[in-house]
Amino acid sequence: MNRKLIRPNISEYKERMAREGAKKKTHPAYDTHAENYYYLKQMNKKTPVAVVLTDGERVEGLIEWYDKDCIKLNRTDEPNLLIFKHAIKYLLKLEEKPEPRRGRAPSSSTRKTSTRTRK
Repeated sequence: MNRKLIRPNISEYKERMAREGAKKKTHPAYDTHAENYYYLKQMNKKTPVAVVLTDGERVEGLIEWYDKDCIKLNRTDEPNLLIFKHAIKYLLKLEEKPEPRRGRAPSSSTRKTSTRTRK
């Protein structure tokens, strides 16, 4: 019996592996769109925010719109601002301060009074 050794063509094998390897290996996404989601959420809910700038100045207002490089901050008693994102140190959500809860004194019907005397 005469057996013939079949050897695969190495160049075809390398090309096939390169194509499969290119399909499998993808880089992770650098843009998670978290910043866009945050701005949209604050805009839709009209949440008052405080913007602290890199020089320490703090401005408050509502975010009207944003783009890649800046945000527009609406303020009630002062002029609106266009703030470049590279000048922003951080943002704070300003919450409405809840009114303090007043502790209710127990009513006379719920008070326990002891009429017993100890011996």
